Parts: sequence; C-alpha cells; structure tokens
Amino acid sequence: MRVLHTSDWHIGRLLYGKKRYEEFEGFLTWLAKTIQLNGIDVLLVAGDVFDTSTPSNRAQELYYRFLCRVASSSCRHVVIIAGNHDSPSFLNAPKELLKALDIHIVGSSSECMENEVLVLRNEQDIPELIVCAVPYLRDRDIRVAEAGESIEDKERKLIDSIRNHYAAVATLAEQKREELHANIPIIGMGHLFTAGGQTVDGDGVRELYVGSLTHVTAGIFSASFDYMALGHLHVPQKVNGSETIRYSGSPLPMGFGEAKQQKSVCQIDFHNKAASIQLIDVPVFQKLERIKGDWNGISNRILELSATTPQGWLEVIYNGSEVIGDLRERLDSAISGTQIEILRIKNNRIIDHMLGQIHKEETLDDLDMDDVFKRCLDVHKIPEEQRLELFRSYHETILSLYENDTQTE
Repeated sequence: MRVLHTSDWHIGRLLYGKKRYEEFEGFLTWLAKTIQLNGIDVLLVAGDVFDTSTPSNRAQELYYRFLCRVASSSCRHVVIIAGNHDSPSFLNAPKELLKALDIHIVGSSSECMENEVLVLRNEQDIPELIVCAVPYLRDRDIRVAEAGESIEDKERKLIDSIRNHYAAVATLAEQKREELHANIPIIGMGHLFTAGGQTVDGDGVRELYVGSLTHVTAGIFSASFDYMALGHLHVPQKVNGSETIRYSGSPLPMGFGEAKQQKSVCQIDFHNKAASIQLIDVPVFQKLERIKGDWNGISNRILELSATTPQGWLEVIYNGSEVIGDLRERLDSAISGTQIEILRIKNNRIIDHMLGQIHKEETLDDLDMDDVFKRCLDVHKIPEEQRLELFRSYHETILSLYENDTQTE
C-alpha cells in the first residue's frame, strides 16, 4: 500500500496583499498528477487546508475541483483533518456527500472517538488500513475548566487530555484490528506543535497551547502507530529523529522566510506494517527571494535576477550604513522594465533614525510581540512577581483571538 502525506496548504493565503491562486492551482494540479503517476492509494491531509475559517469562493473552487479529480483517479481514499486555521463546521458541512466518494473529513473532535478511527477498505471490501484521524484539539474541546485551578493545573490537565485522547483512539484502532483479524497498518494523524519543532521567521505558525508548547512531546503518540502524519509546522521535518513521525511541511512557502526551503510531500510505502518513507520534492510555482544588505548588494542582486528570473517576488531589507530616504524610488528604477515585483521593503536605517534605538545596536526588526509586551511592563514598572501571571494572561488573550477566527457558530 502506498500513502501520501501532505498538510498546511493554506489555500487563499495572501502574501503582503498579493493573491496566490495561481500557485495553489499549480500545486493542486501537480499533486493530482503525482498521485496518479506514483500509484497513491491513500492521501492524508493533516490540517490547515484553508488559511481562514471563511475561504473565498475561488479557494473553495480549487479545493473541491481537486477532490473531484482525485476521487476519479486510482487513489482509493482521502482523509482530511481540520487544523487550527480551518473552520470545523465548514469542513464538516459536505462530510456525508464526500464520504460517498471515499473522502473522509474529520473537522472536530467529539465525545464518540470512534468517529476519528477510520477503517479503509479496498475495492474488494477488504480492510487495508486504519487511520486515527485526530483533528486540531482545541482547549475548550478537551479540557474542562474548574474554578480556582492554577495555571500549572490548567497546563497539566491540557497535556493529559491530549495524551489521553491519542491513547484512546490508538486503543480503539488496536481493538478494530483484532476484531478484523487483519495484520494491517495503523496511521495516526494530528495537527499540533511538538517540542523541539523547527519554525522559520515569518511563517505564521502560531503557538497552540498557552504555556505548554515545550511540554507537548512525541511521547504522547502511541507505539501502535506505524506512521504519524503531522501538520502545523511548515518546515518538513522528523520528530525526535523518528523516520515514522513527521511533519510534511507546507507545499508552498508561506512567507519570505521559507523562500529557500525545498518543499516536499511524504510518500509512505507499507510492506505489511513496516513503513518506508520517501520525500517527493514540490516544484516552485512562484519565485520568492529575500534580499538583505547595503545598496550595492541589493542592486547587484536585482540585476542578476532580472536576467534569470522573469517573474520573481522580492522582499528587500536595507541595512546599509547610509540613510537612504528615496529607497522606494531607487528600487522602482532598478526593477523598471522587468516583471519582478517588490512586495515588501524594510528600510531599517530610516526606522532607526525616525524611532530611535530602544537599546544599543537594536532595531525594530529585532522585536516580536512578547518583546513589545515586556517593554510595556518595563515602562509601567510592573514588579517581577506579577509578570509571569500577566504574560500567561496575555498569551491566553492572543490565543483566544486566534481561535475565535476559526469559529462560525
């Protein structure tokens, strides 16, 4: 049996206001061809199909056309779970209709965990694979809040709930395998951030659980899983060096920080229950590049690109010693007559000059949201003993806003 693992499509995502539908269409067309050419039997999509909870009509069209194309191919099953960017109710809405095409959607967790344990059968109705399709587990879905509990209690209960959820679906899968008297593989799916996971600047990957990021370890996954297909992190990577616990990564660079990554999807071949993994490189559908340096370095690189890359999108970060007030005009002149577009310009010297350096050798680009919040606490002279609780409350507020983005109730 041959399985393909992908995730984090983020269909509809903009890049500094630039629509990317041609890239998404290019990827989905390539993926459908790859499925057919490589004889893929099962496709797994580990969350974040869309970039928002209310995808545009164009984004939906690309998604459903792809599913119809795959349903009519040699691929026997598609399993899709929701990620933190997806609306569970939106994904689930056509669930029963898609099931008739052997496309299985798990948009949200439920009290009946059997809904997440799927037995996939071949054309002869013989069981060939069990998939534990665990969607993004929202805090409110798996942890019951109690009055008076401490932050530490909340974190412990959250991690215990995640671990227990995966243990429960693994146990159900083992029971089903025994009942079927079939020596078939069990695959786990999930959308979460495991400890030690690699991210890059500007990829938009969000922390999922307040204060618990470093505590969600690979140890929560049952040894019953012959392969673990994960989503959420955009960098293709193994978890704790394991060949069979992987993030496929996003197929398109979500920002300029990912521009130099080789994107891929994971092909898993099963021989009985033993899995062998091969990465399939995803082509580049739109050239992105971050150019950083002084004016000579930037202008020379643009000249090189104009000769080799007809339709590149650039982010330019100027950090030369000279203060250049007309950087935009110079850049417009440099790309004149080419099809290169500059989507973002960061003139660090102007920023430093206008705002002043908060600390020696520090620029605004060095600060993230936590840094800004810490500076706010410093300005208001908040005592150290109060800061931990304020930071946790701040993170809870930010995560609550993110989660509200995916609700459609």
